[in-house]
Amino acid sequence: MSTPDRLFQGYLFDLDGTVYLGGALLPTAGETIARLRALGRRTVFLSNNPTNTPHASAAKLTRLGLPTTVDDVLISSQVMVAFLREHLPGARLFVIGEGPLMALLREAGFELVDDAGRTDAVIASFDRTFEYRKLQVAFDAIRAGARFFATNGDRYCPVPGGGEPDAASVIAAIEACTGVACEAVVGKPSRHMIDAALAMVGLAAADCVMTGDRLETDVMMGLDAGMAAALTLTGATTEAMLGASDVVPTYVLRGLADLLPREERSGAQALMSSVDPALGEPTS
Repeated sequence: MSTPDRLFQGYLFDLDGTVYLGGALLPTAGETIARLRALGRRTVFLSNNPTNTPHASAAKLTRLGLPTTVDDVLISSQVMVAFLREHLPGARLFVIGEGPLMALLREAGFELVDDAGRTDAVIASFDRTFEYRKLQVAFDAIRAGARFFATNGDRYCPVPGGGEPDAASVIAAIEACTGVACEAVVGKPSRHMIDAALAMVGLAAADCVMTGDRLETDVMMGLDAGMAAALTLTGATTEAMLGASDVVPTYVLRGLADLLPREERSGAQALMSSVDPALGEPTS
């Protein structure tokens, strides 16, 4: 398997299935990211999962031993806010999604409605409370002329022991009954997410590597952006799936430690052994 033989200036990481799974860091993730930071490299985290907020994601990483601020986290829901502000300011939204996405849209000044006749746009998202009534409102709204957008197109979200059906299932249900295709999916691998991520990292694409566990989102986004793209085999993608795919990552990793050039890996292990996982601080 091909692994990097050099350091990059910027490292963009997916979260679920790449850095952590459930409530624990994946093996070698903590020491690898800590080592990159110690070497002065920019590290940021990108997630398609709109059930999280930037604050919650930063707090989770910090709790797991990787001190992180909201300025280092970008979630598809944030990109949706920026997209709507540009393309449909002041829109009244019917949102098929969970509380964190709804709260972010309200904070951005959008009115959330539950009436198809007052809906300017339907927003499809990862929603573990999806039910027939929501599908009916979306159906009626879109047939009456409402626009149709989605935060992300992931088929499922990795969780310990398996996965949960994600936004792709909601999008498919709406498209199937309305006959209308979703106009824009703003999360990875879209250009909307690429532009937001590069603005956040503050580096040229050629100086960065995007690392994640999904070929169709993480790797595609990196390649489309002009970055190196590393697939980690710790989440949604198996070697068999990689072999059957037309998407070819720049690198393939058994774990995040493989992202470091060989000469840096011992330094990563030494650094992480001196960190208190509960505090994210040196123990001495």
